[in-house]
Amino acid sequence: MLLDISKIILYTIKTMEIVFDDDDLDRLETDPKFTAGRPPPVVKAYRKRMQAIRAAPDERDFYKLKSLRFEKLKGKRRHQHSMRLNDQYRLVLELMKGNPQGTLIKVVGIEDYH
Repeated sequence: MLLDISKIILYTIKTMEIVFDDDDLDRLETDPKFTAGRPPPVVKAYRKRMQAIRAAPDERDFYKLKSLRFEKLKGKRRHQHSMRLNDQYRLVLELMKGNPQGTLIKVVGIEDYH
């Protein structure tokens, strides 16, 4: 059987590049013993959210996944977005365009917003 090359479609995979505002946030994602003083459920949720961010081709996927509760912040923070980690904590992000490979995400912090 011959493969008809004219019917093969090539896709360019966009990737999310991630930078961290704080070295502890970077370490929190990768070091299983490090908690940065956060409760274990918050650390677990943070790592899960980071996996979702890394797996997404761009931020539109965040809006599609309603469980992330991805939303644009308002007021002085209108340049930022957040994802819920649980009922009390959220992950604050900044989306930066212009990265030729895809979207650049800056992880700003984990905040207690109650």
